[in-house]
Amino acid sequence: MPTDSILYATRQYLGIDPTVIVTLIPIKRGASGRTIVRVKAPGHDPFIGIHWTDERPDSDNFLPVARFLKAAKIKVPEIYHEIPHRRVALVEDLGDTDLLSLKDRPFEEREPYYRSALQQIDRLFYSKGPKDFELMPPFDESLYRWEQEYFFDHLVEGLLGMDSQNLREASEFKELARRLGSTAKHLVHRDFQSQNLLLKDGETWWIDFQGMRRGRQEYDLASLVFDPYMDHSAEDREKILGIWEDLSEDRPEETIFRECATQRLMQALGAYGNILRKSGDPWYATHVPVAARLLQEVIAGTPLEKPLAPVLARATEFVP
Repeated sequence: MPTDSILYATRQYLGIDPTVIVTLIPIKRGASGRTIVRVKAPGHDPFIGIHWTDERPDSDNFLPVARFLKAAKIKVPEIYHEIPHRRVALVEDLGDTDLLSLKDRPFEEREPYYRSALQQIDRLFYSKGPKDFELMPPFDESLYRWEQEYFFDHLVEGLLGMDSQNLREASEFKELARRLGSTAKHLVHRDFQSQNLLLKDGETWWIDFQGMRRGRQEYDLASLVFDPYMDHSAEDREKILGIWEDLSEDRPEETIFRECATQRLMQALGAYGNILRKSGDPWYATHVPVAARLLQEVIAGTPLEKPLAPVLARATEFVP
């Protein structure tokens, strides 16, 4: 069992025998399928135990990506102990305060953490890619198309019960995937949203980065700015972009930025649909209308507005 592997690694790391009581406290974080617990043992500071399976192809990349990001001066948890063949690792405990926990606080309180997060995205931009391990496949046309199919499968058909055949065949979606997939030069986190940004010592720390790959930097920016969990106001979205412009001395090109936001929001809605169909977790249900409303906004005036209108009209009214 996963907890047995974490206990084994804990006793090995701390050098304690089976008579010492070790407490494992489950941590519910997203829907990654991994087992994540807070480990407490007498006389030692808490740390995090992680066990993963081969269910997701990116899970085995957690350890090498963590080491690469640490070397690149990105704030990620320290790895204390690992047993790769058991797929278990013990890492630094960064606490429970994530960016989402500040959702209802004034933007002035959140601003330093957005600045910290974006400084690190800018640093990742200039980092040389890892040479000692294979990243996940890059954001190319096929991956963008996969995100669209994920949206059709799990949100349009699976959750809303609508026919998606016309959407699957529509050239507008295929052209979007082709345009965005024409280049994939930058390293991206892949899931750069408020639950994956922990706050400690006045800085923002990254977690759930095992899906890192090459792609468009605008995808990570759009993930942060159009985060359905935070549901930023237009004013706050502009403030976040202002921080990025201040740091990078550049502003994302509007069309590319909104097209990346379109892809990201379709991916998020597909994920919500998939989770709801599998577990029925009501927390995700509350974010379906939010993500649908944001998607309506970013596609307004584009070729996708008309074909997606019936779907998003129903999604914005979704009640489980």
